[in-house]
Amino acid sequence: MFKKISLIFILTLAAMLLLVSCQRAASQAPLTSLATPTRTIQPTGMGQVQLIGTTQMIQTMTAVYKQTHAITPGVSQPTSTLVGTPNTFTLVPPTGVATTPAPGITPVVIVATATPGRPATYTLMTGEFVYCVARRFNVNQDELLSLNGLTINSANQVQPGVVLHIPQSGNPFVGDRALHPHPAQYTVVVNDNIYAIACFFGDIDPTAIAAANGLTLTTPLTTGRVLNIP
Repeated sequence: MFKKISLIFILTLAAMLLLVSCQRAASQAPLTSLATPTRTIQPTGMGQVQLIGTTQMIQTMTAVYKQTHAITPGVSQPTSTLVGTPNTFTLVPPTGVATTPAPGITPVVIVATATPGRPATYTLMTGEFVYCVARRFNVNQDELLSLNGLTINSANQVQPGVVLHIPQSGNPFVGDRALHPHPAQYTVVVNDNIYAIACFFGDIDPTAIAAANGLTLTTPLTTGRVLNIP
């Protein structure tokens, strides 16, 4: 009987000790490592995709440009400029680099066309005078002077920029309209322009001279240049 009571007491005591031990183990906080873990933050989402795409595009364009623009050692090369917004870059040629027209394309110079018939008004240009306007449009010179309040003496004093009214009566110029024969060639002299040359020949329109030589009416003329006069 005494042995049974002793065994029960021992088992009860062992159970109590085991229960206390489990409670203490559960209540203790886990050990914390003193070492700080290292984390690497990687860009994710659309931002990473756009960054990679933009970088690859710039690298590709740079490689293509280097292949098409050979660099000679010791020679200073002009610098091109990369302009635009991300993903829409444009490579701009350096200043001073000549551009070559595409094969088979000929540059076209656009010149003014002659005024058909007789205009109602005409603005006198540098190098022109009243009588050459009468010859060009084949109008009666006396009617031109009268319509604009001019006389024979004052006609030569009309300055460039003055707007002349052109007679519409149909009466032609009295005398020879042409002062010099043409077709011909003409050698440019100092201070010449296309309007003055047209007046030199009398009955030719300045635009016809410009067209025959691939020029515009405002193209500066170099002394000694030979022009074709239609």
